Amino acid sequence: MNTRTLIRSLLAATLLSAATLAQAATASAVFAGGCFWCIEADFEKLPGVLSVESGYTAGKTANPTYEQVSAGRTGHTEAVRVNYDPAKVAYAQLVEYFWRHIDPTVKDQQFCDRGSQYRSGIYWGSDTERQVAEASRDALLKTGRFKIIHTELAPASPFYLAEDYHQDYYKKNEVRYSYYRYSCGRDARVKSLWQ
Repeated sequence: MNTRTLIRSLLAATLLSAATLAQAATASAVFAGGCFWCIEADFEKLPGVLSVESGYTAGKTANPTYEQVSAGRTGHTEAVRVNYDPAKVAYAQLVEYFWRHIDPTVKDQQFCDRGSQYRSGIYWGSDTERQVAEASRDALLKTGRFKIIHTELAPASPFYLAEDYHQDYYKKNEVRYSYYRYSCGRDARVKSLWQ
């Protein structure tokens, strides 16, 4: 093996190792908090979150479209997949952050959006995540702040990415998004629940 070939092989191995380490240093979690545009925007502000993808989960139809989900025909809820660095933010912190950006007191709706496709949920990917989610919910109930929590806690099921125009909607359509979020009363309700 000549020097040039050896250098290329070492460089390729180094790049592969770096990519593998980068992948191992990331994790993902799935949450539903009503309109995925809003919960995506909220999670993207949290340090340690690498990216957030809007999509659909917890339904019965493979590869659903927005039209099918929003009509309530698939059983899915609008959700986000949060890709994060566990060295910078723990799953438990994501769960606590999530609670403070939704209204857990309502069933099959969030803010102005109504129907099971807007139900809130935490969809765990492991028994450890299930324990974290349940303990967090139980701790909230013990505070007496809420008499009941309707947020669904369930094992993760297939997550289907929403159409491209829904990804980063709040960045691509700032005026429309801001109007929707304000008129829906999301921030006012969150503030009244969590202050």
